Amino acid sequence: MTKDSGGADGAVPAAGGRPVPPEAVKAIPVRHYGRWISAVLVLAVLALLVSAFADADITWATVGEYLDHETIVRGALNTLWITVLAMLLGVVLGTLLAVMRLSKNPVMSSVAWGYIWIFRGTPVLVQLLLWYNLALIFPILDLGFYRDEMNDVMTPFLAALLGLGLNEAAYMAEISRAGIQSVDEGQTEAAHALGMTGSRTMRRIVLPQAMRVIIPPTGNEFVNMLKTSSLAYIIQYGEVLLSATKISSRNLAVMELLLVATIWYLVLTTVFSIGQYYLERHFQRGSSRSLPPTPWQRVRRSLGSFRTPSQVGGRTI
Repeated sequence: MTKDSGGADGAVPAAGGRPVPPEAVKAIPVRHYGRWISAVLVLAVLALLVSAFADADITWATVGEYLDHETIVRGALNTLWITVLAMLLGVVLGTLLAVMRLSKNPVMSSVAWGYIWIFRGTPVLVQLLLWYNLALIFPILDLGFYRDEMNDVMTPFLAALLGLGLNEAAYMAEISRAGIQSVDEGQTEAAHALGMTGSRTMRRIVLPQAMRVIIPPTGNEFVNMLKTSSLAYIIQYGEVLLSATKISSRNLAVMELLLVATIWYLVLTTVFSIGQYYLERHFQRGSSRSLPPTPWQRVRRSLGSFRTPSQVGGRTI
């Protein structure tokens, strides 16, 4: 029998009996030309948009002048204030509604379901107008221990708080319910076996574990509330859009003041979006082996994604 001329490792035997090593493999990185082409097209579209706004009939000096105007800043603070209070009302009431919805008491669960059905089924703008015009059907507010005219009680601030907060509670109820149901039932059974009551089990065992599921959509709802609060201008609540509209009615710089309001909304939503990201990252500790990348890490990864590295001999090329 004759042996194969090649070795098991592919080396070619030399005349002296010593094998000649194979030629080193040259790995050529894969080029993704489609990524470069799409990036160029996107940059071209962005350049056209920037050029269009630069040549538009907009007095940019007016935009810069009113960015830190006292009325605009006060409106931005009012926007932030009503957003925080409405979200607090929505989170607290929404959590209570979620617990009621999951209750075995048919009255409690039915009332919670009816609340969610009504407030999720009607637009926020309609709810704001209903609260603001409540004096048309209830001229006098009589609580027994307190009596006053409804027009004096239902201020634009209170109408905005009730309209935004009660509507948000319906959505937070569904978010909280999803978070509670994500916790394994064995946790509740173990707590009951230890003698814990239902309310204590919910407070000490279920809700802390459900926070990992509740926090991300809640942060998203907060950012959305910042923008939804602009609807309160219809009931004359002094948020940033109403402040910009009042100024533009005097100087007729309508587009300029709308851009000012847009910039303020972008600043507020950006700040809280960053806060939301790091809050979610905090609650993900212990639930995953590696934390999600930070925004700076994502930027570095995106810049390097145009060239896919290859692994050769344990080295990255």
